[in-house]
Amino acid sequence: MQKGGMLNSSIAKVLADLGHTDTIVIGDCGLPVPAGVPKIDLALKPGMPSFVDVVTEVAKNMVIEKVEIAGEMEGRNPEVYAAMQALFPEQEWIVDANHEVFKEATKKAKCVIRTGEITPYANIILHSNVFF
Repeated sequence: MQKGGMLNSSIAKVLADLGHTDTIVIGDCGLPVPAGVPKIDLALKPGMPSFVDVVTEVAKNMVIEKVEIAGEMEGRNPEVYAAMQALFPEQEWIVDANHEVFKEATKKAKCVIRTGEITPYANIILHSNVFF
């Protein structure tokens, strides 16, 4: 039993196994999961858990080098975009040209974590870094 930190065993295992430049996806409940990419489904009901809550908790337990979003997030979901800017002020940002380019990038992820989020473009790819 851990003292704290990431209590979800599936997410804790994925985070422990990440190497430099590996990626994970955290998405809303409508984001398609590419064939062959494991899904960790946290969705309980619409809006629960929220995308921002899940990203915030994962970020506390992951060394993140880059964050990647679809270009539509800023204009179509400004509240989530602002929350991501506040959460990741020091990381490099990759803004994909559109959601289709973003979805293509999810095919390389180690997993997709599905939230209960029901707002548009609430999806992010986190690129792993090293702590040293």
